[in-house]
Amino acid sequence: MDKFFYFNIKIYYTRSDGVYISKKLINVNERKVFMEEKKKTLTGLQPTGVIHLGNYIGAIKQMVEYQDKYDSYIFVADLHSITVPQDKDTLSKKCRDLIALYLACGIDPNKNTIFIQSENLYHANLAWMLECNTYFGELSRMHQFKEKSKKNENFTVGLLTYPVLMAADILLYDTDYVPVGIDQKQHVEIARDIAIRFNNKFGQTFTVPEPIIKESGTKITDLVDPTKKMSKSSDNPKGVITLLDDLDVARKKIMGATTDSETVVRFDPENKPGISNLINIYVSLTGKTIKETEEEFEGCNYGTFKTKVADVVVELLKNIQEKYNQIVSSSELDKILDEGRNKTTEIAKAKFEKVKEKMGFKRN
Repeated sequence: MDKFFYFNIKIYYTRSDGVYISKKLINVNERKVFMEEKKKTLTGLQPTGVIHLGNYIGAIKQMVEYQDKYDSYIFVADLHSITVPQDKDTLSKKCRDLIALYLACGIDPNKNTIFIQSENLYHANLAWMLECNTYFGELSRMHQFKEKSKKNENFTVGLLTYPVLMAADILLYDTDYVPVGIDQKQHVEIARDIAIRFNNKFGQTFTVPEPIIKESGTKITDLVDPTKKMSKSSDNPKGVITLLDDLDVARKKIMGATTDSETVVRFDPENKPGISNLINIYVSLTGKTIKETEEEFEGCNYGTFKTKVADVVVELLKNIQEKYNQIVSSSELDKILDEGRNKTTEIAKAKFEKVKEKMGFKRN
């Protein structure tokens, strides 16, 4: 059994494995409760394209799990989105729709601080300060800059400097961890370099963030060409199920999914990629194992299996869409975004003023 030792305003206890843990003792509504300090995470969402089933299974479900473990900050990175031309008449709607969809998928506003990047001016302000402490060579070596600049000679300077804005996003909030895919790790690394350089030059100012490399969520592939990852840029819309697809259309996409000449529901990604993809979808949405799924559909034909997969997908989409439609036009969404803006602006202003003072921007 764990043993507790009370001391001052903190409580220390030893777990059965001998590790000492410290928790703050605080007062809420005149009742003493224990609350372990959580590490901060920050996630930026691009308000472009559509959210599909692969995104939900591979990333959003993991975000929902993180919200119980970390002090989570989630923002719509609309300033980042304008490195490529955006329609000014639809950009704000995309931001609102995106947040509403994530909320409908299970992101809890009571467990996350949610805001829109452009509503907090300190992101861009700090980015300029950090740009003046970042070198051209660092930015020109970024993988995404090299790849995208090769495709377009007339790219804007924003394509070169946006990693510094990303660093500002992270450093403003003393973020401990940044959940990223392996292809985004370099952006966290340059944020670390900028933070360390600034701290060495001006004194301790920023928390140096660490990347959390997202676990490989189940990879959902294209329903028409199961050798390719499900993607919003797919050549054939029948291969992609978006979270806002018409329910009948989504069902038809599952029923028309590419399979093979066998009639055995068996997980074999190399030889049966289509059926294996449908098994992955079914497993991810039901919580069953691959073995349990194979046993459940032993002796069944593909039509029967596809119908069951379609049932669970349609049920998921129905629930998400019902919540989305309730949220997207509600005053509650504005309240969530207002609260997020006010909270993060206060935090960001304090950090920015500290940076200004350390760099010499003050009256004598």
